[in-house]
Amino acid sequence: MKSQGYVRMQSWHPDLEKAEGPKYLAITAELERDVEAGRLVPGDRLPPQRALAERLGVDLTTITRAYDEARRRGLIEADGRRGSFVRARAVALVEDEDAVPADTGMNMPPVPRAALAEAWTQGTAMLFQGRAAARLHYQPAGGAMEDREAAARLLETRGVEAGPDMVLVTAGGQHALHAAIRAQLRPGDVMCVGRYAYSGFLALARSYGLRLRVVEGDGEGVDPDALDAACRAERVRGLYVVPTNDNPTTATLGEDRRRAIAQVARRHDLAIVEDDAYGQLPAEPLPPLAALAPERTWHIASVSKILSPSLRIAHLRAPSVKDAMRAAIDLHATAVMAAPLNAALVTGWLENGTYARLIDEVRAEAAWRRRLAADILDGADWRAHPQGYHLWLRLEEGVMIHEILNTLRPAGLSVVPGGAFAVEPLAERRLRISIGGGLGRERLERNLRLLEAMLHPRGGQAAPLV
Repeated sequence: MKSQGYVRMQSWHPDLEKAEGPKYLAITAELERDVEAGRLVPGDRLPPQRALAERLGVDLTTITRAYDEARRRGLIEADGRRGSFVRARAVALVEDEDAVPADTGMNMPPVPRAALAEAWTQGTAMLFQGRAAARLHYQPAGGAMEDREAAARLLETRGVEAGPDMVLVTAGGQHALHAAIRAQLRPGDVMCVGRYAYSGFLALARSYGLRLRVVEGDGEGVDPDALDAACRAERVRGLYVVPTNDNPTTATLGEDRRRAIAQVARRHDLAIVEDDAYGQLPAEPLPPLAALAPERTWHIASVSKILSPSLRIAHLRAPSVKDAMRAAIDLHATAVMAAPLNAALVTGWLENGTYARLIDEVRAEAAWRRRLAADILDGADWRAHPQGYHLWLRLEEGVMIHEILNTLRPAGLSVVPGGAFAVEPLAERRLRISIGGGLGRERLERNLRLLEAMLHPRGGQAAPLV
């Protein structure tokens, strides 16, 4: 059977005569149609790239791009020198363009379904090898030692001093945020924050009785001079910051500004809560604040925003072992432990390179979606991180927010009014648009075109969309 598949693939010849658009996409589309029709089956070997380029009369780079796109879609897989093969697709996680994902209001990454399905299948099989029995019981407060060691090694690659006794495994970023605040601050303490902040932090800070002090900033984020002035005006105990691709503003602190903030924090003895949810996604990540002011920084690295929220795993790095022990008490009191099998799965991926490969997939897809948004929303007032998957959009007067929400939310595009992130009441009219999540490319494009059409004031008259 393998030899028959090999012969069939060697004679495979996609028809490009009626193809529209880039040739590499046309080749990928032909491959996908043949796979769906059963003309090509799992295990069939693809023609060598150079041979197919000569056969079709196209550049080798065209074939390379086509194969890369086919791998991204989960159609094929590479096997070193043996070449590329049609892969078995994970039906349960293959994207259904007709399905409209529920809008939860959460900012979710564009999950690489096929790659994640393969990693999940291989990873769960791996879990029940070796010390599998230990994963089926309650874990120590803060996570199993092997998971903490793997997290510490990851943080050290980013320049963060992090022995395993300083690192805790939590049930997601919000769980880690809760533990850090409870361990470091007391009700009534003043904490500095930007004019807009992640709504999960705002809810937690208000429920715990923190007093939030707004610090002005710009397109790069919090201004160190404004932070210094706020600390001189009153006793401030801490700073909350999302240093890379801030949620919702998309601002990223440059390295010089990070160093300046670290200096201000030392000068005024501030605790830094660094919610670095997106920090591993850029191709060239910046040093975390925990690498610049390790003695006072609570660093949170969540898997939810860079791989999938379904894993509910985050790593919390405390400023000291003593701080980690205090935080572990809260972790146990609020959730007992992170899901042991999920934690073990992430650790396995860290050790075998799958973790990095999945992030590469998310990064590439996020960059593609960001470019799509740039093409469609050209002329609108918005910004986004180059490898991010949410937009921060300013609306003109006369644009009807309720119309945008009522039209796009049922279609699966996550749209949240800026007021949900405002620390203080503001008159600005803004939206956070998430272009990740469960939306496929075609549906995302349609929704962005609908959004663009609604960004033009019409004198209060609603569009008769049907």
